[in-house]
Amino acid sequence: MARKLSVSLSLAGVGLLLLVGVNPAGAAPAERSGSYVVEGVRTLEDRNRVARSGAAIDGIDHGRAEITALPSEVRKLRDQGYAVAEVRAEDFPVADSGYHNYAEMVAELDKAVADHPAIARKMSIGKSFQGRDMPLIKISDNVAVDEDEPEVLYGAHQHAREHLTVEMALYLVKLYTDGYGKDPRITKLVDSRELWIVPDLNPDGGEYDIATGGYRNWRKNRQPNAGSSSIGTDLNRNWSYKFGCCGGSSANPSSETYHGDAAFSAPETQRLRDFVLSRRVNGVQQIKASIDFHTFSELILWPFGYTVADTVPGLNADQQAAFEALGAGMAKSNGYTAQQSSDLYITDGSVIDWLWATQGIFAYTFEMYPGPGSASGFYPPASVIAAQTARNKEASLQLAEYADCVYRVIGKQAQYCGGDTVWSDDFETAKGWTTTSGTATAGLWERGNPEATTQNGPKQLGDTVSGDNDLVTGRKAGTAAGSYDVDGGTTGVRSPSVALPAAGPLTLGWSWYFAHAANASAADQFKVSVVQNGSKTAIFTRAGTASDRAAVWAAASADLTPYAGKTIQLLIEATDAAGASLIEAAVDDVKITRG
Repeated sequence: MARKLSVSLSLAGVGLLLLVGVNPAGAAPAERSGSYVVEGVRTLEDRNRVARSGAAIDGIDHGRAEITALPSEVRKLRDQGYAVAEVRAEDFPVADSGYHNYAEMVAELDKAVADHPAIARKMSIGKSFQGRDMPLIKISDNVAVDEDEPEVLYGAHQHAREHLTVEMALYLVKLYTDGYGKDPRITKLVDSRELWIVPDLNPDGGEYDIATGGYRNWRKNRQPNAGSSSIGTDLNRNWSYKFGCCGGSSANPSSETYHGDAAFSAPETQRLRDFVLSRRVNGVQQIKASIDFHTFSELILWPFGYTVADTVPGLNADQQAAFEALGAGMAKSNGYTAQQSSDLYITDGSVIDWLWATQGIFAYTFEMYPGPGSASGFYPPASVIAAQTARNKEASLQLAEYADCVYRVIGKQAQYCGGDTVWSDDFETAKGWTTTSGTATAGLWERGNPEATTQNGPKQLGDTVSGDNDLVTGRKAGTAAGSYDVDGGTTGVRSPSVALPAAGPLTLGWSWYFAHAANASAADQFKVSVVQNGSKTAIFTRAGTASDRAAVWAAASADLTPYAGKTIQLLIEATDAAGASLIEAAVDDVKITRG
């Protein structure tokens, strides 16, 4: 690949770039402005001194001012005792030239697509904060067609300094494209799957990390934070599920794990979220499995990160067993250690927790080379790229192979997979749900496009899981969060009658949230019941607690096999029974499957 060269001298420990040119005879060389970094700009007086030199301040972060200045202005600053270094065009140190910077990564992707136009397509999930395109590669046999095939998502580079993950994504693009038609296993996967690869979710942070020709040990994106001189949000703490809940991120903008001022406040996480939600077709998420690549420690992690409990609401014993079994199988192939994410440390607002809890995607984090405690840490030498990316070939293929039904790994595919859709509703059209007579005086269930409300965190979401509409308790926002919440008792909404087939297994799945303020209690509830022959049986209940609960979409399921051969209705209820509690609830994408 083409590399950029500079000529430098050392003066008092500071590198100076020499610009060599030809000037007219006798003419003094004209000064040209350049980009520099000034160390030790920590006070207002420091800022004023830099400004008085004539330099333009582009930004200040952790005492390092980035400036645009003439050489004479740089000399003034150095005369005042400041260390000033010229910034090179973004690139890795010469010793690590085997890594791809942003431009080189894009060129590699363009080449792969040009070489394999029948199976590879380059798109974009959108722009980063600083306006860089975030490429999306689709690989499939009929790449221009949205086929009814299991989909797999590979993501990389949420954290800027983890450059080996970009190389992993490029390796996967090459593996699936160059191997097609040559390797029977790869050919079968490309023919039977839709593979999505996001090689660089944090291009701004990645380029900033190498902007000086060295490494800045930068982790976050490059988004300013209002009211703070600190830059950046940790993208892998900015996802909405359990956002900021459990001590697994920081509310301090100067922290490396700063979660942002709200879930999805970073444009990069917004764009990946929007892409994932776009893969819901007729209310069903098409992406079935995912790997998010990170460094380092040689680990395979599965949800949840916010709790040390192995099973919790939203992750039952069979689901946990499937995560563990597939994780162990992949770890056997690459020598990593497989464990629940929280076994490493608590994280909240992570991508894998969101992908699983809200979309039902079997999502893993791979912490790549080197192993824990390694001296090279986040910056392994370029000489290891080939071996350490190829090391994950088998695991990456295994994930794709199990994407049709991850439950096969525990022998329960008949119970969970291959099911025919018996009945579904994504609430984009009216299918006959009716609000039941209850005691609630406000916040009754309705189908519609919801408006967002916030009180100590989101209480009603303006975003649905799919489409524009959902079932929601009072869809309007009003003048305050409590204007259209549930008041005075219970509101219920009942489905049309559904005739279930005589043979099971039958599974009911849905997306939901139940949010409340700190004045709630266990008497406040969200409940799903089956009504059959006038008898009501609760199959899912969530009680309130005396604490704020944010509105976050989650996925849930229940076994309907006992009702096989019968005609049923579903009843969804939300109850405000603890006085004037602030209660909100919503449901989307209800589906009954067989098989």
